[in-house]
Amino acid sequence: MKEIKTDQEWHDLFEQSENAPVLLLKHSTTCPISAEAYGEFQSFIEGNDEKSLTFALIKVIESRPVSNLISEELGVKHESPQLFIFDKKSVKWVDSHFSITKKKIEKALA
Repeated sequence: MKEIKTDQEWHDLFEQSENAPVLLLKHSTTCPISAEAYGEFQSFIEGNDEKSLTFALIKVIESRPVSNLISEELGVKHESPQLFIFDKKSVKWVDSHFSITKKKIEKALA
């Protein structure tokens, strides 16, 4: 899983979704709900054998300017934890908090 720390890394990641789905988790390192969502995301990644998917993480406290830029550019209100699925350079799915589960991720990608 790639950690996004710069505007350029964010833009590169979004461009990658032109060719295959990209999953991006906005994660707060101080929030227990975010820790739960991170665990669900990790569980999905570990149980996934689809090699074309790209997985990324942005730590919203440590990389606040980039996190804000993502919300601005996508027109999606910031929440954390928040999971995005991008496909063909658009938001295919987004959810937050306890709605981020391995099963919901699998369903969103189906």
